[in-house]
Amino acid sequence: MPLHADEIRPTAEQVRCLVAAQCPRWARLPVTPVPGDLEGTDHVLFRIGTTLAARMPRTARAVDQANSDTRWLPLLAPYLPVRIPVPLHLGEPGEGYPWRWTVVPWIAGSTPPRLGCDDVSLAHDVAAFVHTLHRIDPTAGPVIPPGCRGAALRHVDAGVRRVLPRLAVYDDGFDVAAAEAAWEACLAAPEWDRDPVWIHGDLQPGNLVTDSGRLAGVIDFGALGVGDPAPDVAPALWTFTGAARLAYREAIACDEATWRRACGWALAPSLTGIDYYRHTFPRMAEHGRRMVRAVIAELT
Repeated sequence: MPLHADEIRPTAEQVRCLVAAQCPRWARLPVTPVPGDLEGTDHVLFRIGTTLAARMPRTARAVDQANSDTRWLPLLAPYLPVRIPVPLHLGEPGEGYPWRWTVVPWIAGSTPPRLGCDDVSLAHDVAAFVHTLHRIDPTAGPVIPPGCRGAALRHVDAGVRRVLPRLAVYDDGFDVAAAEAAWEACLAAPEWDRDPVWIHGDLQPGNLVTDSGRLAGVIDFGALGVGDPAPDVAPALWTFTGAARLAYREAIACDEATWRRACGWALAPSLTGIDYYRHTFPRMAEHGRRMVRAVIAELT
């Protein structure tokens, strides 16, 4: 079942033809789909041989990432403590596929449990990655627009309000009124008024690659930009549980206002995601339920 009404999902044959036409040095390598449980929500992935991957946007909302990754990841990579998927090729539309796409190195490893990870060492590794990213000079970086992670929470308030009545129809294991109260607490936090910083914006378990329990790579920079650091504090909630959650929050060492905004960036996409993915992506909806319960426990 497609995740999105406007989804375009290329086939392995289309990708093979695109690679052969645009990247002849890789034309003899086999092209194979990546298992669906390793995909995110915005791209379809294909292995090219054993060391490369093609990232193919599956919706119009993701089409800018190919250009963004190609422009910015080569500049950030030398400063970061782990590997990131710097594009090796920026592909053009063709073979019936309408958008730009990229070929990136395949970063070998595994990902933490998708519904939460209680690994203190990994929490410290991710916090170190975040601190390093936030210290990179943001001058000339792409400013995060209203409505995206890293902008002010108030820009997504209407979307949250719109979905709350729809959630009240279901039993998702939390009190919708309590979720609304938690959202109000997040909105009441002072907005970020210091210099903007580079943020990843989506440090969920599926975007962390580990090797022998340590962070080896960070992938999927679709939310990359310059703005409020709060979304990179939110992994305390959406990635870690138990002692690792506390370890991450302590290692990040943010102020209370930033923590509340981080709770907001855990809460808002979780509430809208439960509604959006309820029938098409149950794992994502369940992750959202867990996040809502976690934020309610933090703030109410």
